[in-house]
Amino acid sequence: MSQRRRKRAAGADGTLRVLRLCAVLALLTAAVLAAAALRLLSRSPDPAEVDKNLPDYVTRELLEVNEWSRPGAALKKVRGIVLHYVGNPGTTAQANRNYFNSLADGSLETYASSHFIVGLEGEVLQCVPLGEIAYASNDRNADTISIEVCHPDAGGAYSPVTYDRVVELTAWLCRQFRLDPEEDVIRHYDVTGKRCPLYYVENPEAWDALRADIAEEIAAQEAAERDG
Repeated sequence: MSQRRRKRAAGADGTLRVLRLCAVLALLTAAVLAAAALRLLSRSPDPAEVDKNLPDYVTRELLEVNEWSRPGAALKKVRGIVLHYVGNPGTTAQANRNYFNSLADGSLETYASSHFIVGLEGEVLQCVPLGEIAYASNDRNADTISIEVCHPDAGGAYSPVTYDRVVELTAWLCRQFRLDPEEDVIRHYDVTGKRCPLYYVENPEAWDALRADIAEEIAAQEAAERDG
C-alpha cells in the first residue's frame, strides 16, 4: 500500500473512532436525561405547594393552630384521599367547621378535623392546609387528605349537588398528587372499620360508582385543560 493510501486509511480509522466516541457520549447523555426525567416524574408533589393553587370554589376558613384539631404537623407526602360523612344530618359545612375550631380549648378532649368539608349546597371549606395533617383518618392521618361531607338525612347519601362537588374536588386532588381513584380513594371505613361514610359502606355498589365517576371526572378535567 502506498504512503498516501496508508494516510487515507489512518484518517478514516480516526474519523470512525471519533464517530463511535460521539455515539457513546450521546447515549450516555440520553441515559442521564432519561434518569433525571424519571426522578422528576416520580417525585411526590409537595402538598404545601399544591395548597397555593386551590380551585376557585374552595373557601379557606382555616382552623386556629391548636393541639386538638390543627396541630400544625407537616404532611410531607400524600398517598391517598379519605372520604367521610359528618354524621350530623342536615348540618352545614360552616357548622361543622366551627365545631372543629371549638375543640381548640380542649374542654371536650376530642381530636377531630378535616382538610375540607363539602356542604349541602356544594360549597367547600378548607379547614387545614394541605401541607399539614388533619385529625380525621386515624392511622392514615400522616399520608392522606381528608374530606368530610355533609348529608341531608340519617341515611348518609350525599345530595346530588354535594356528590358532584365531592367528585370534582377528589378528581382535582387525584390529579395534583398523581393518585388512582380505584386504589387511592378510600373510605374512613377502609382504615378503621368505622361505618363512615355510612351510605357508601352499606351500599358498596354506590361506592364503586362514586370512584368510577371520579375517574371520569379526572379524564374530563385533563381534556378541558388540553383544549383550553
